Amino acid sequence: MPVETETQRSRKQPNPKDVGGSLLIFLVTLFLLNLLIFPNLGPRLPEVPYSEFVEQVEAGQVERAIVTPNRIEYQLKPKPGEAGSPRVFATTPVAIDLDLPKILREHNVEFAAPPPSNTGWIGTLLSWFLPPLIFFGIWAWLFTRAQGGPAALTVGKSKARIYSEGDTGVTFADVAGIDEAKAELQEIVDFLKHADRYTRLGAKIPKGVLLVGPPGTGKTLLAKAIAGEAGVPFFSISGSEFIELFVGVGAARVRDLFEQAKQQAPCIVFIDELDALGKSRAAGGPFVGGNDEREQTLNQLLTEMDGFDANTGVIILAATNRPEVLDPALRRPGRFDRQIAVDRPDKIGRKAILEVHARRVKLAADVDLDKIAARTPGFVGADLANLVNEAALLAARQNRDAVTMADFNEAIERVVAGLEKRSRVLNDLEKKTVAYHEVGHALVGALMPGAGKVEKISIVPRGVGALGYTLQLPEEDRFLMVESELRGRIATLLGGRSAEELIFGEVSTGASDDIQKATDLAERAVTLYGMSDKLGPVAFEKIQQQFLEGYPNPRRSVSPKVAEEIDHEVKEIVDGAHHVALSVLQTNRELLEETAQTLLQTEILEGEALRSPLEQVKPPAELQHWLRTGQLPEGQDLLQNTLKLVDPKSVGLATTG
Repeated sequence: MPVETETQRSRKQPNPKDVGGSLLIFLVTLFLLNLLIFPNLGPRLPEVPYSEFVEQVEAGQVERAIVTPNRIEYQLKPKPGEAGSPRVFATTPVAIDLDLPKILREHNVEFAAPPPSNTGWIGTLLSWFLPPLIFFGIWAWLFTRAQGGPAALTVGKSKARIYSEGDTGVTFADVAGIDEAKAELQEIVDFLKHADRYTRLGAKIPKGVLLVGPPGTGKTLLAKAIAGEAGVPFFSISGSEFIELFVGVGAARVRDLFEQAKQQAPCIVFIDELDALGKSRAAGGPFVGGNDEREQTLNQLLTEMDGFDANTGVIILAATNRPEVLDPALRRPGRFDRQIAVDRPDKIGRKAILEVHARRVKLAADVDLDKIAARTPGFVGADLANLVNEAALLAARQNRDAVTMADFNEAIERVVAGLEKRSRVLNDLEKKTVAYHEVGHALVGALMPGAGKVEKISIVPRGVGALGYTLQLPEEDRFLMVESELRGRIATLLGGRSAEELIFGEVSTGASDDIQKATDLAERAVTLYGMSDKLGPVAFEKIQQQFLEGYPNPRRSVSPKVAEEIDHEVKEIVDGAHHVALSVLQTNRELLEETAQTLLQTEILEGEALRSPLEQVKPPAELQHWLRTGQLPEGQDLLQNTLKLVDPKSVGLATTG
């Protein structure tokens, strides 16, 4: 279990400063009660007008009086035969009456002033210091409340979570699929256990190790496993926890973190999401050199990492999925000596990860983890953990005794395509359009190289906007894509739209996502991969995100002529893929209609029912020439060939304009 931090201990044990502050507040409160509240708790005297008091004195009814400048308390003489407590009244003089003592003496009224206060110089001192003390006390109380209580008084303290003796609950046995990274980090574990083996030869262990890779690949898990294997204290903190509103707080937290680490050496300090703290100072635009909070914190981190020797036993581990934005001074040797890539696992790695997560799940006999690993290319450790959990949830929902292979297959589709929505009812035209669209994807994809095997076609709506889907899974892990495979991928994406054109003579909005993906892929082929014969191997994009997907890369500054040529090349690639997709479907039109009608009846095609029609797909004559060169055969006009393939008479539609 985690060791209690200083802030956590302060919540359980009284702090002497807190006790002193509480005692001061108690004494001030008691003084105010004695001064303001207690005197007013007694019986209140009846008030009479000052004129009535003077009349009672002149009538000889007043026996004695206590006179102050602001108040007069007096007692009336008892009436003859009257018994009981004396009648006492109070009045307030309207002004300083200099004749009052003379009147009181003339009518034999005993009068005096109240006795002096016993506070003396103490009361005078309190009257000077008590109001400011109350003011600053209230201000400090409000400030601590706004900042989260007593923690505001320790704002410069490190917020790192501390695990003693490597009690992170994670070892290398819990980490799979990243064997190369584990082997690299095993040396650090061995150094922390047997430091003398290295220091006697003059070797220095790396001061810092930077783990880089896509999100979810297990960088944080790997850092915890190192601490668990080495059995040393483990400090864990996120880069964003250093940054605060007040300038200087982050630098103070960095100093405090390293001071604690040196006291508990040998130990490991893990900084997650380092890019939140170590972003390059040159990325500040016109404000380069500004003395802001983030830059001060980064400067302090650079100083601290240079401030201790490599063999002191303090190992700095950091993780990020944006290494390209880190400051060069932070990544140099002497600070982060090693950079270890924690990449997406291959098929063997995915199987090992599934075995780790499947330990806590009861599996049925038909579950084949090797087949699941083959069907999940591109999945990282977090995705696979979620997949196993989704399969277990589906099995529990069906009240099964164990998780079956069918549960895993459904979980894969749920993760990839979204939740099945059978409540979304499509009309006949929509259902027919979706059926031909998905079969078009499958028939074109069956002929394209490197596209993977078509496993399933469905017209059951899933997710947010998917009215149907075609599931293609690669038969092996691929790390490169050649030109012919890229063209085939674009043609497959346009197969759905082409089927709609061929059958209905018009297109629907369902192909918008396919068109977007095809255009993006064609643009990257021209601007990033250098696959254009006219533009040559020139990169027109700047890669800014190495591991994060979905972030567009900015285009370099190019002339209008080059931009026009890029657009022309992109359109030519997409138009060529469109033509080939139409040609494939026209060649296999009868098979397209038969398969679509079967899909309309069953809603889902998979297994032998899908494999049989896909094996019958015939390639058109120009397919291989286009895949190899990206050009149509000589003498063929792209636009005219595309229009000729669509025969409106065959579907009973009239031509327009």
